[in-house]
Amino acid sequence: MWDFFKPILIDFQNPVLYAIPFFALLLGIEVYVNYKDRSDNYVFKDAMASISMGLGSVIIDVLTKSIALIVFYWIYNNYGIFKDELNWTILAWILLFFMDDITFYWHHRLSHQIRLLWAAHVNHHSSIHYNLSTALRQSWAELFYKYTWYIWLPLLGFPPLMILTQLAFSLIYQFWIHTKHIDRFPPIIEYFFNTPSHHRVHHAKNINYLDKNHAGILIIWDRIFGTFKAEDPNEPVIYGITKNIETYNPLIIATHEFANIAKDLKKAPSFVDKLKYLFNPPGWSHDGSSLTAEQMRKNQEEHN
Repeated sequence: MWDFFKPILIDFQNPVLYAIPFFALLLGIEVYVNYKDRSDNYVFKDAMASISMGLGSVIIDVLTKSIALIVFYWIYNNYGIFKDELNWTILAWILLFFMDDITFYWHHRLSHQIRLLWAAHVNHHSSIHYNLSTALRQSWAELFYKYTWYIWLPLLGFPPLMILTQLAFSLIYQFWIHTKHIDRFPPIIEYFFNTPSHHRVHHAKNINYLDKNHAGILIIWDRIFGTFKAEDPNEPVIYGITKNIETYNPLIIATHEFANIAKDLKKAPSFVDKLKYLFNPPGWSHDGSSLTAEQMRKNQEEHN
């Protein structure tokens, strides 16, 4: 079995690996600009924590991506519906771009609306600073199930190497939007594409900004499905999560919300409440001691 899959695994040249030198260059430029402007946007321990999370995710992804590739090829070879039509054609790349992007949107959106998924995703939002190092603060737990969201693509007949390549391109695109140093692009670009302005909103803990702009590359999905929020120049973004964790330890960053869930499950008065602590939006509580983003917005509107 290994002899069959070995050439497949070797043939995949992850574009992210080739992008790493450019990531480092852009990161260095931003650090220099931060120093020149005497800004406090970079804190050494925070940046090192983010980079450590990024390195950890690369190591874990070697395993999970290899397993995903094997599963994708099994599905593709045995059940791929349109694999002759979608075999590395230009049309296939165009279709894959949109299908990958909408898959990312829904995975990302549900990672903010289902607490168990949020526990895996929250570390990406845990820094109170917003810079290119924050882009590297990738989830570890998410990698163990991330690729299941894309199983429908080899089933349709997209070659697995195409799928993983497109996923890599999406990840590369999302690196540069983690910056404060780009204000806004012309309206036509801001309307269709995820930009630093849109993504700053996504990383905000302001009540008005919570759970908005889940886009990968195209912001149109947020506009279509009602989760878009423009950055308001009159409401500066405050970065982080509603209850900041105040640690630079990568292990705590990666697991703290799972620990919080365990505490809530222990105090839940019923089995149904335990399920709600797992699958309701983050912030839900059986006694109202904590609130979801929508509940906080509703309270804010009632007091305004």
